[in-house]
Amino acid sequence: QLYLEESGGGLVQPGGSLRLSCVYSGNRFSLFDMAWYRQAPGKQRELVASIFSGGTTNYIDAVQGRFTISRDNAKNTVYLQMNSLKPDDTDVYYCNRNAKMQFSWGRGTQVTVSS
Repeated sequence: QLYLEESGGGLVQPGGSLRLSCVYSGNRFSLFDMAWYRQAPGKQRELVASIFSGGTTNYIDAVQGRFTISRDNAKNTVYLQMNSLKPDDTDVYYCNRNAKMQFSWGRGTQVTVSS
């Protein structure tokens, strides 16, 4: 069964950093455009950052300059380096394809930014 497994979340003070990881269990990972999403309770899931198969990256304005998405195709893993974290970044973070047809969602990883 194919799955995505996110990790690396936690509690951090404002201004702190975290590095999220997401491992994909299937094949052909290098062909997929991938993304990180986040979701707060009662709100829609929001695309935060994308990395395309060729390496191009995109970010929403709210995280531009603070977050960096990257991938290691040999490890079937996509990362999200989050710096200068703000309380507004508090959410559950998920990874998935940046595509209409997506994989089954993983459990996500909770990021809490609080003093």
